[in-house]
Amino acid sequence: MRFHGLVLVAAVAALSACGGGDTNTDTSAAAGAGPAAGAATGTAAPVTGRVHEVKMLGDERGYRFEPADITIKAGDGIKWVMVSGAPHNVAFENVAADAKGQLSANMPNQLTDLSSPMLINANETYEMSFANVKPGKYNYVCTPHIANNMRGSITVQ
Repeated sequence: MRFHGLVLVAAVAALSACGGGDTNTDTSAAAGAGPAAGAATGTAAPVTGRVHEVKMLGDERGYRFEPADITIKAGDGIKWVMVSGAPHNVAFENVAADAKGQLSANMPNQLTDLSSPMLINANETYEMSFANVKPGKYNYVCTPHIANNMRGSITVQ
């Protein structure tokens, strides 16, 4: 074990000594910062209105969000509940550049840009706020079940 540790230390030292010549100073993707670090340009805003529930289902009727399409007011929140057919997540698609920052800021624990963590166990939830989010229609999918057409939309008034 001592030999493997010595080899590991030597490899890390050798790699860190390689300067490479890259002068990019962007540190938003620094190690440990997570894949979505730096993606949000807004400040997270708490729910100030009603919290709406959307179920995540996978059963004999197929994979779906229920309701698939929902209209809410700015300031409301959505709580997705994993019911069956796991794993499920929420991944927003084709978000306009001027709305992306606030939407991202309001999404806690993103796995990737505008993508929630995977919900695996029954009754697990993911909640986000739509406070300060620009009015419009926001389309989303369940990444593991996109081929099964598991899609939804949220219209913010």
